[in-house]
Amino acid sequence: MTLAALVAIYFIHLAAAISPGPAVLLAARTALREGMRRGVFLSIGIGLGACLWALAALFGLALLFQIAPRLLIALKILGGVYLGYLAYKIWTQAPKPMDTTLPEGKAGLSNLGLVWLGITTQIANPKPALFFGTVFLTFLPENPPLWATPVILGIIFFNDCGWNIIVSRIFSLDRTRRVYLNLKTLIDRIFGGLLATLSVKLMLS
Repeated sequence: MTLAALVAIYFIHLAAAISPGPAVLLAARTALREGMRRGVFLSIGIGLGACLWALAALFGLALLFQIAPRLLIALKILGGVYLGYLAYKIWTQAPKPMDTTLPEGKAGLSNLGLVWLGITTQIANPKPALFFGTVFLTFLPENPPLWATPVILGIIFFNDCGWNIIVSRIFSLDRTRRVYLNLKTLIDRIFGGLLATLSVKLMLS
């Protein structure tokens, strides 16, 4: 495993992590509603979820999809249903005013609940499965050394978690939050609509 291979993995995965998707969308919304600290917990879960997909790829995800192609179809359908459920919750709760009197960390899910939401959002999204099962594997040598696995997982976690923390920071700024509070129903409906669109796209792709 060469340094060049690790650098290639870093940049190709960073490009995948930055591309818009359900995880980035939820990170932005969480930070808007509850601040950067809460967005960080969600980002940790997103990073851990990406690491689970990377581990699956390292242990034969692509081979499994070749042997059982219907498994990928089922994964897309289940992922689409889950994202659709999240979209429904966001859409239906959009008109409700946000309770700004609750102390930080007490609104909605617990901090561990946000970590779990980040993990399940990544697991339900076949995009990481396709990335790690195809593109990711092409940058790995046939028999990588044992030390390479934790290093690669560290890169994956750093990219996914780090990028979503940056998103959380941007959307937690006071000016951004003031706009959100004034236009909460519209913005939540947009978030919900985008998630629903991703849900349908996932199941039809």
